[in-house]
Amino acid sequence: MADFDLLVLGDANPDLIVRGDVTPQFGQAEKLVDQADLVIGGSGAIAACGAARLGLRVAFAGVVGEDVFGRFMLDALAERGVDITGIVVDPNRPTGLSVVLSKGEDRASLTALGAIADLREGVIDHALLRSSRHVHVSSYFLQAGLAADLPALFREAHEAGASTSIDPNWDPADDWDGGLLPLLSQTDCFLPNSVEARAITGVDDIDVAALTLAERGSVVAVKFGQGGGLALWGDEVVRSESIPADVVDTTGAGDSFDAGFLTGRLAGLPLSRCLQLAVACGSLSTRAAGGTAAQPTMDEAVAALESVA
Repeated sequence: MADFDLLVLGDANPDLIVRGDVTPQFGQAEKLVDQADLVIGGSGAIAACGAARLGLRVAFAGVVGEDVFGRFMLDALAERGVDITGIVVDPNRPTGLSVVLSKGEDRASLTALGAIADLREGVIDHALLRSSRHVHVSSYFLQAGLAADLPALFREAHEAGASTSIDPNWDPADDWDGGLLPLLSQTDCFLPNSVEARAITGVDDIDVAALTLAERGSVVAVKFGQGGGLALWGDEVVRSESIPADVVDTTGAGDSFDAGFLTGRLAGLPLSRCLQLAVACGSLSTRAAGGTAAQPTMDEAVAALESVA
């Protein structure tokens, strides 16, 4: 049996979430906001915590600095049951940091990359890779050091019997390629949101954009900004509406969606149930500030789905 259900190759950096009237006023003006929270951040770290919360055995590979933010992330991930032996601590690099300006159900992020882009094949524990059932890559466009190595890493994962997935997240360069499209033929699950899917394909119609991505060989699961989602595999197309939740903060909801979808896939659930589980996890995660504080257990996610059935 594999040592881990899920290995995340990803970004681990704190999020400083600021909520309220967060539109800044320059000219040395000072505004008061409602609340600020320092929480687990990084798409990969949030997805890893969500999967561990759902009961998976999860390991993480990434790079942090030998600083207060790096120690914060190591401690926080370990506290949530994520194996951190694959995380490299670089004394010469700062840990990444994101300032998230959260305004209702919308948000904007300011990110200092730090060590986020430093993960590459040479610092990944290949024994960890080969002992995992699934390998998930987060923040493809931020991990510049990893992108060129992914075809070989995905081949190695497949040869070891693992499946693979990618969440592209936002592309700050607004290029939306960087070798991603050719890699989809080696990617078992592709997990963009609707804005990312449109940008990557150049197609405005989300149904056509999702089909265009699925034609490259992946299962495609698309998250919608208002909640809910769409999934495609071959001729099968399924949709799911959002689960009612008292929204506090939408940060990381898409990463919790990823955790739910991948947990369903690893359990061998039908595509429709994988999507429903993903949507439930994403919706319920918005009940508290930050991406991890309100992530549901499997029992909570199933109960939420049964309540709307």
